Amino acid sequence: MEALDSEYIQLSRVSTAERAEFIKKTYKHVAGSVLAFALLEAILYSMPWAQNMAMSLVSSGTTWLLVLGGFMLVTSWAEKMAMQSHDIKKQYMGLGLYIVAEAIIFLPIIMMAMMMGGGSMMITKAGIVTVALFGGLSAVVLNTGKDFSFLKSALTIGGFIGIGLIIAGTLFGFDLGLWFSVGMVVLAGGSILYQTSNLVHRYSTDQHVAAALGLFASLMLLFWYILRIFMSRD
Repeated sequence: MEALDSEYIQLSRVSTAERAEFIKKTYKHVAGSVLAFALLEAILYSMPWAQNMAMSLVSSGTTWLLVLGGFMLVTSWAEKMAMQSHDIKKQYMGLGLYIVAEAIIFLPIIMMAMMMGGGSMMITKAGIVTVALFGGLSAVVLNTGKDFSFLKSALTIGGFIGIGLIIAGTLFGFDLGLWFSVGMVVLAGGSILYQTSNLVHRYSTDQHVAAALGLFASLMLLFWYILRIFMSRD
């Protein structure tokens, strides 16, 4: 991602110590985003009206597609607000909006997981696997410094294919199955490599919140489909 003005310094041009500090701040914000998501999810889960609303949404395929469409619009707006701005307040607004959207969209799958045997343990295990994969993939980029920007086109195409299959599955009532979830885990893994590469090569020194949003988005995509894999094995 190119800086929007010459007064902003690209991360690739600063000292090793400054780069390390930027990366540290970014991952602190990712961790804070995860904690905020978990807290908000717990609050929503404790509210009967939120549970009833979530289940009524997923019971209607058309309504759920509208919710997914709204989520995509909010996501696009939040990412644009954060990633195309050097205003730290706008970056925080984008990140906060995205966290709220994720908590809402995750509520139905969390509820379905909790209804299964050992639901809370299943969610915990899925979370541990997600964090381990996220950490491992991030470490590959941070340790090697490799530029994974070439993945952008493949990730875009894969994302459109995934969305198309989700829409088709919802409209025509067929289950996408385990292998779709595995494929989306691979896509999320590629997204983590791409976003971590952006962190190293493309952000400017005042965009650590925007960088955290990109990584958090990839992390949550990975968590969603790892949780689906765990649920399919129950």
